[in-house]
Amino acid sequence: MSLASSLLLAINKLFPLPVHPFNLANDGKMTYTEWQFQKGDQTIQFFLPYHSQQQMFAGKTVLDIGCGGGGKTCYYATFGPQEIVGIDIVPHYAEEGNAFAREKGLADVARFLTADASAMPFDDNSFDTIIMNDAMEHVDNPEATLEECFRVLKPGGHLYINFPPYFHPYGAHLSDAIGIPWVHSLFSEKTLIESYKRLVEPLPDGPERISFRISRKDQGEEYFSYINKMTIARFRRIQQGVAHPAVYEREVPLRPQLAALAKLPGLREYFVKMVVCVYQKT
Repeated sequence: MSLASSLLLAINKLFPLPVHPFNLANDGKMTYTEWQFQKGDQTIQFFLPYHSQQQMFAGKTVLDIGCGGGGKTCYYATFGPQEIVGIDIVPHYAEEGNAFAREKGLADVARFLTADASAMPFDDNSFDTIIMNDAMEHVDNPEATLEECFRVLKPGGHLYINFPPYFHPYGAHLSDAIGIPWVHSLFSEKTLIESYKRLVEPLPDGPERISFRISRKDQGEEYFSYINKMTIARFRRIQQGVAHPAVYEREVPLRPQLAALAKLPGLREYFVKMVVCVYQKT
């Protein structure tokens, strides 16, 4: 083990881990999908100043991109959509989502399938509402994904996007094992991978977590394939190529008392909790 990894692991012992659904599931406290369902309201709180839950979902055809286990999708389904479809690129999530919808009595409204958001199996103008909650930082091709969103969105429909920027304290998405805030600003990706693997390998779902987050490039080098390192600056550049208007935008600070830091050019990426954007298809 490298000296840098040894240092990271030593520092990590000083920081408690944030509550994480993977660990709740391992401890037998709650499944990932049930955790999503219970956190459903938090997933859309950032849009509520612009639209209510009823305006987003009631009577609408809805697409949830990056639905995970389907819990949040089923929460949205409680607001009376005509239909809601959840998609994720991870194959087993479709099975889990459909089973959860049956458990909650929502199978007549909610359905799940495995699909790539950059090449979706839907007709043009299929959905009134598309929601990408904590998904923009995960898609391999965000530009193509946005093009696809507007293709399948009906004219006048809304696309709701929110994501934590990469340099958020836990923007590396490793907080199931590493509790050090901003750890990805302090250590190299190679060190993070080595440390993360050492921390999760002994866990019952360790191999699954590793394969979920880490892949190899053609040259054999390991990298975190689970995230695309979406920063605020990168998202703003991508927005310049979007032909449809952003009708609502926010950058939510980590804490209200840190709002001033979240506006400073040199610190903004580190002190913004959530980037929020709502588009309307013209």
